[in-house]
Amino acid sequence: MRPNILLINPSIYDFAAYDFWLKPYGVLSIAGFLRNKADFMLFDYLDRTHPFMTADEELKDDRWGRGRFNELKIPAPACLEDIPRFFRRFGLPRDFFTQFLKNNEPRDFAMVQTVMTYWYPGVKEVIEDLRKFWPKTKIVLGGNYVTVCHDHAKTLDADSLITGIDLQPLWQYLQTEPDLTQPAAWELYPKLNTGVLKLTQGCPFNCTYCSVPKIYREFVPRSLERSIAELELLVRRGAQNIAFYDDALIFNPQLVFIPFLETVLKRGIKVNFHTPNALNARFITKDLADLMVRAGFKTFYLGFESTSQDWQKQTGSKVYSEELSQAVQNLINAGANPLEITAYQILGHPHSDLQQIEQSMYFVNSLGIRGMLADFSPIPGTPDGELCRKWVNLDEPLMHNKTTFPIILLGNDEVNRIKDLQRKLNRNLTR
Repeated sequence: MRPNILLINPSIYDFAAYDFWLKPYGVLSIAGFLRNKADFMLFDYLDRTHPFMTADEELKDDRWGRGRFNELKIPAPACLEDIPRFFRRFGLPRDFFTQFLKNNEPRDFAMVQTVMTYWYPGVKEVIEDLRKFWPKTKIVLGGNYVTVCHDHAKTLDADSLITGIDLQPLWQYLQTEPDLTQPAAWELYPKLNTGVLKLTQGCPFNCTYCSVPKIYREFVPRSLERSIAELELLVRRGAQNIAFYDDALIFNPQLVFIPFLETVLKRGIKVNFHTPNALNARFITKDLADLMVRAGFKTFYLGFESTSQDWQKQTGSKVYSEELSQAVQNLINAGANPLEITAYQILGHPHSDLQQIEQSMYFVNSLGIRGMLADFSPIPGTPDGELCRKWVNLDEPLMHNKTTFPIILLGNDEVNRIKDLQRKLNRNLTR
């Protein structure tokens, strides 16, 4: 008998959240691998195409399919009470899910994923409701939270925890064999405006602030045929904006990225591509920039972090100032809009004194592109995350919150001053 499975993307409990092409790619991929081998239903608390979301004028999409979530101000957890920000719950109201559970027959399994470790309160909420209304349903948790905070995840009363990317324990638990050539199950959405893709998994770099090496271990390109099939499925389902979730999308691009773009052009696939996970500027050559723009890339997010060579060398030597400058010039020469090119810089890194954050912000601005401050999240098990135990209790995942740590390290006034400066620099670009 085919198992019946409910997939759940929980609400977000946080100080801030924005739909930056967020989709539960993990559980959708699993559903794709089990296409025609199991029956699925999806409840996505963060689905902005839901009528409840689309009825609110303030939640409308921007030109690239991004936008605000429905939100509710709630009391901050005790450990975050001193952070001078409003705490919120983002996503569909909780009673939408409880009514869904009442209206449908219980499934054999419920699979829940979350990305950020400090978003676990949404997972906890889902498990509580499942236990109340579908007590016999087996609950499976996966995702970065389970991998990074395995001991903490054990406290949430799930039946099975899937860590890392080895899914063999999951197939054994479900007693079902997967078809790993299948694309993610995007057909589970009744309406789809945006989607996500991954052409590769893992990253060849070992940046000291990043959890990817801990989770993936190695860089592996995916099948070109599966990636194209998934893109075409997304387009058939109505997706006009597609974001890449790769951690090293353009590393060794001849393996899959360049053939992927050439196939897109050859088949005349018209879609807007986006790179929220940050491209490594070192690999954006003139030819690659031209190919990306011709294939439909509209927004370009580049990982930069610092003009300080000492800081770069200490944290992984990902990209240096001259490499960023050359990449930006290549993209602009290829026809990219400079205002759609953004360089990330980490705010609140434990070595902020070495990082020269303001100098880095002015350098990015001098290139005629936007800067974006990425608040530092101390991830346990990473070298930089472990440094932060002197300031926060990393055994409580709520203390990994990216809004929290920069304020604890630098102070609220300094964080506000730096963010105001970034907004001013970006505004000056449009004048």
